[in-house]
Amino acid sequence: MAALDREALLARAEALIPVLRERAAAAEELRRIPDETIADLVESGLIRATLPARLGGAEVDYRTMMEIVALVSRGCASTGWVYCNLASCTFKLALWPREAQDEIWEADKDALLTGNLIFPCGKASRVAGGYRLSGRWPFGSGIDHACANFFAAMVTGAEPPEFRLFLVPKGEYTVLDTWRASGLRGTGSNDAAVDDLFVPEYRTIDAKDTRNGAAPGNAVNPGTVYRLPLFAMFFTWVGATVLGMAEAAVEGYVEATRTRAAHYSGQRLAELGTIHVKVAEARAAVATARRIYLANCDEATAIADGGAQPDAEARARYRAEGAFAARLCCQAVDLITAASGGGGVYDRNPLSRAFRDIHAGTAHITQTWDPNAVTYGRLSLGLETDNPLL
Repeated sequence: MAALDREALLARAEALIPVLRERAAAAEELRRIPDETIADLVESGLIRATLPARLGGAEVDYRTMMEIVALVSRGCASTGWVYCNLASCTFKLALWPREAQDEIWEADKDALLTGNLIFPCGKASRVAGGYRLSGRWPFGSGIDHACANFFAAMVTGAEPPEFRLFLVPKGEYTVLDTWRASGLRGTGSNDAAVDDLFVPEYRTIDAKDTRNGAAPGNAVNPGTVYRLPLFAMFFTWVGATVLGMAEAAVEGYVEATRTRAAHYSGQRLAELGTIHVKVAEARAAVATARRIYLANCDEATAIADGGAQPDAEARARYRAEGAFAARLCCQAVDLITAASGGGGVYDRNPLSRAFRDIHAGTAHITQTWDPNAVTYGRLSLGLETDNPLL
């Protein structure tokens, strides 16, 4: 499959929206993404959006990836969430040693990878030739479809504390059927467990090397997108899903409200001043959120293109402003849900799912305001960061 350019990728993502909307209810019932949808993501070429160009991938920048994920999320939030995880983990593998990349991509350039990047959930100890890894991690979105998984762990006895990432093939970890949730029900975000597993050195990297363009994979994948600080930029992946689901919810409500009448009064809702205010605020909120997300993608990319890295305060600002943008998206969905009245509570109303999904999405650490605001506030006041991953 030839690499697709930006316009082709965006067009293919947009073409999937109506198909994904038809399958959204089925994804919730299954508690995982339907196999047909996974096939569509592969056959459309979207899985290769973050694959390195040297392997025939599109190697898209952060802005383009945000726009693709947001489009997929407009069709189905759960699908957008899983696609976000799959695409971001394809991206992560490009940072690993060449041997690990070859092990996966020589077998299949459409390999599906996922990850559980919660460091305190795992413990690792250094041994000859690698590490022994144990732990249990939640939130493995799309893990049932993956051929390998990234796990995060703390290395025992390391001083200062060492945050490390591990690539583990399917069959060497256990998937636990735990995903019964209020929102994003179709993501299959099950727990995963590893028990005293040996992971060779080439399948692991130090998290600090992902923040300065010094990851082992940068030797063969030197492109700008792979040199930006991974955890500082992670707001974009999840934020794109939150943005897409909010945009779809607001657009859907506006379209339906143009012709809808109130049940009790029979008055056209489009004529009510209170509805005008809510629609204006909701649309302004999602539009502002989009500008925030994309502006920070563009700023970081420009800095890296110039041969530098975003400084510590900029990294904290990206995360804080990303979380602020997510608040705006959630606010928009809350506004139109309140305006929809009793009709919004039915499962058959897509707004009901959007309400549940947006609150689940904004619970993600990159989209949660308080911890990201604290980090940014500390740096703004001249204090040290409380987030070693940035």
